[in-house]
Amino acid sequence: MQEAVHAVEGFLYPNEVELQWSILIVLYPYITGLVAGAFILASLERVFKVEAVKPTYRLALLTALAFLLVAPLPLQLHLGHPERSLEMYLTPHKSSAMAMFGFVYLWYLMVVLLLEIWLDYRKDIVQLSQTTKGPVRLIYKALTLGSSNVSPGALNADDRIGYIITVIGIPSAFLLHGYVGFIFGSIKANPWWSTPLMPIVFLFSAMVSGIAAVMMLYIVTTWLRKKPLDMRCVDTIAKYLFYAFVIDFSLEMLDLIHRIYEADESFHTLDFMVHTRLFLSQVILQIILGTGVPLACLAATQLWTFSEPVRRKLYFTSGLLTLIGIFAMRWNVVIGGQLFSKSFLGYTSYKMEFAHREGLLAAVALMILPFLLLWGLVKLLPPWSEHEAKA
Repeated sequence: MQEAVHAVEGFLYPNEVELQWSILIVLYPYITGLVAGAFILASLERVFKVEAVKPTYRLALLTALAFLLVAPLPLQLHLGHPERSLEMYLTPHKSSAMAMFGFVYLWYLMVVLLLEIWLDYRKDIVQLSQTTKGPVRLIYKALTLGSSNVSPGALNADDRIGYIITVIGIPSAFLLHGYVGFIFGSIKANPWWSTPLMPIVFLFSAMVSGIAAVMMLYIVTTWLRKKPLDMRCVDTIAKYLFYAFVIDFSLEMLDLIHRIYEADESFHTLDFMVHTRLFLSQVILQIILGTGVPLACLAATQLWTFSEPVRRKLYFTSGLLTLIGIFAMRWNVVIGGQLFSKSFLGYTSYKMEFAHREGLLAAVALMILPFLLLWGLVKLLPPWSEHEAKA
């Protein structure tokens, strides 16, 4: 408590000395953004017929599922009593955006993502249930859900239904992550958050982070499996990543220009925050390393011709820095929005514990968990094509 008091400058209300939202609330929009972005990338092949990205279609779906399963855990840890989350289903509160998330989450998980993955993998699951042995065969038997019909007519029906679900899933993905930006943007008492562009910025940054994550996973998994990298696929993903990044950057600059032009009573406070307490996370990590450098790398690959090894390194570097930059953006929004007083006269700081329920160790574990789940999903349902699997 004494350390927090020493970090205070000027006047703060008693409930503003210690931050109410920790790094776990930073992870929550970050993880849901990866889910939405990965699903949007998968929809490019299924709905918009971008055949070049087909090698990443199933990988993108499994990535979205792995991160979606972990998405509620930061909120559960922050809540302290996970059983209380059931109240949103038992006594729904229609006017609460946070409570409505529970229903959006169930819709997206049970109806959209799981059903699309099952329809896409149904033929493979039936075949594996007949060829594998041991306990794994029982898992595949259960996954068939009693449907072993793999005739051309049945598979064609699966494809048509899957297409419809993907079309429905696109606005559902927007709703899943856009509501997070809506929650922040609707808090009028905080000028850092209160902007109508917040949901849109969150949506496009989610697309950027999800596309970058799948691109990196595809590069890394192909290298680990010692398979040739489909550069046409990676080039196409990088192109769409560049387009989404340009739109996201433009929206953030539009918001910044509007704040500078409006220059209300909170402007000097926010300007002070950017130049002092958030200089490293916003100026260095988010703007320079997380936005400027990857945009420059991606733009270079669009303007000039490089050899395959050079393009691969530029894409991987761009993807890694993009993920760091989007995380820094989430940090600046969640943590940065709590570092100044509602009176604009005082400032505080955030000290992150290590071995704590809402500390660094828990955050690292939550970021590792989706990759472990993805590893298990890939082992159970390989996302590679039959031709590539036999190569």
